[in-house]
Amino acid sequence: MKKRMFESYPDVITVNELCEMLGISRKLAYRLLDRQEIRCVRLGRVFRIPKSAVIDYLIGE
Repeated sequence: MKKRMFESYPDVITVNELCEMLGISRKLAYRLLDRQEIRCVRLGRVFRIPKSAVIDYLIGE
């Protein structure tokens, strides 16, 4: 059976969860989001990131 990436995380994650998943600082996380290297939705001051966008970033899509 194939194990899924980041199975324990919800389908839509926060910046803090992004930092945990990738082992990066908040500063780098916001830089990746601002440069649109990782797809996200911004709701006011809050970013929401689809888990699939993180996986796409990791595999280079």
